[in-house]
Amino acid sequence: MQRLVNFFRDVSREMKKVSWPKGKELTKYTITVISTVAFVTVFFAVIDLGISSLIRLILE
Repeated sequence: MQRLVNFFRDVSREMKKVSWPKGKELTKYTITVISTVAFVTVFFAVIDLGISSLIRLILE
């Protein structure tokens, strides 16, 4: 049990050392992540549609 208490005490100590992003940075990073995910989603959807169409064309 003492090991678990020590672990969480160490985690708490390390979390205080973390440099957390400010509000504007957080907004900028969030927009970057959402736009990247949207781009990758659209990219793979187009690739999937293209491959599906190609396979359908081959099989017919």
